[in-house]
Amino acid sequence: MKKSLLIRLHSVFLIATALFAGPYDPAQGGDVYRWKDNNGRTYYSDHAVEGAERTRIDAAPTVHVVKRVFDGDTVLLNNGEKVRLLGINTPEVDSPRKIGEPGGEEAKLWLQQRLSGRTVRLEQDGELRDKYQRLLAHVFTASGQHINLALVEAGLAFVDIHPPNLKYTQALTQAENRAEQARRGIWGMTDYRPKPVEALIARPMLRGWQRLTGVPSAIIASKRYLRLKFSDRFEVHIERENLNLFPPLENYLHRNIEVRGWLSRRRGDYSIFVRHPSALVALIDGNPAFFNQGKVPMLMRH
Repeated sequence: MKKSLLIRLHSVFLIATALFAGPYDPAQGGDVYRWKDNNGRTYYSDHAVEGAERTRIDAAPTVHVVKRVFDGDTVLLNNGEKVRLLGINTPEVDSPRKIGEPGGEEAKLWLQQRLSGRTVRLEQDGELRDKYQRLLAHVFTASGQHINLALVEAGLAFVDIHPPNLKYTQALTQAENRAEQARRGIWGMTDYRPKPVEALIARPMLRGWQRLTGVPSAIIASKRYLRLKFSDRFEVHIERENLNLFPPLENYLHRNIEVRGWLSRRRGDYSIFVRHPSALVALIDGNPAFFNQGKVPMLMRH
């Protein structure tokens, strides 16, 4: 009797899990390309390059219940695991260790209303955990809503791509462009308006996630990085291992560029570490653009 009951329960669980997982949409981006250089180092990209092989990084989806929402991009599951949403970043909320930022409470409330006490499906990527040992995942509701993407679409989160986690990159960047063009959420807040690089002199205490505009004039090479020099006091650092994701850096020279990321200060000099080209936006008459396969930046469509 007990064995029969267990078999029936197991069958119901498998059917429910299959229904919950839903169909996989390849157009949303699950393909990642992998190759090795002459020194044996492995590289990943979300687009094909010569000599690369297509690989799928589809860790088996897992189903959990959200116990608590910490902020707009971090939740606690009923099994005690913390989950950091992949591909995005939301403003900070007030805590004993951090000062709240505009838009942080709005993102947290939005996430609480949709996830607290709810069942979710996790879809992971190339890295399973971050340095804080939090699970890294794209989160989907029972109805199939992609929470990471929805936060960006609502203007509650910025896109923040960390290679080799490249799933859904195109969908996320397109959603961010739509939110920016519509001035939704954080894109309509004065705190997150672009500032000229010269503002680093007028406002030396500028910190956190910033949007800075300027014209890079030179590329400086070092052992680990290539650096786009915007001024004597500000540079953008790009790791060599991520260069395959970018167009030739010469494309950015002598053009009006907006840089998005966390501002670092050292001995009076400033820099932003950029991992993905979505954080470097060419501007044409003040409108965001991207580089096509050539050297001409194309206006984003929305």
